[in-house]
Amino acid sequence: NVIPDSARITGTARFLKKTVQANVVERMRDVVEGTARVYGCKATFDYEYCVDVTENENRCTDHAIQAAIAVAGSDRVETEIDPLMGGEDFSEMLKARPGAFIFLGNGESAMLHHPEYDFDDEAIPSGSSWFVELAEQRMPVN
Repeated sequence: NVIPDSARITGTARFLKKTVQANVVERMRDVVEGTARVYGCKATFDYEYCVDVTENENRCTDHAIQAAIAVAGSDRVETEIDPLMGGEDFSEMLKARPGAFIFLGNGESAMLHHPEYDFDDEAIPSGSSWFVELAEQRMPVN
């Protein structure tokens, strides 16, 4: 058997809360350093903070929900959605301005980025109307 002189392990990490991110990074460092000690080798740990956790601003979320209800009716607006571990950089925009990451319904197709995803063109009018309603609620058209 041949044992290489070095190895490199890379990966990504996603979080739902900023406090969890700090704890996980600290634990990852502990595991790397502890494993190196156990096996009598050297290790370096580099963690690159790429994007923050996406955390919606409450007022913006409420505004988005009210606009959706105005367009589609309350029976067609879901507000209880479990957090997702998407690798989204929208959080960078939220550093500059308050906002909310919102999903527009698109039928029963597979999730976005899935090979079987099929965009439902019938969603275009209601999605467009929602964006118009967002703007009109903030800057009423006379």
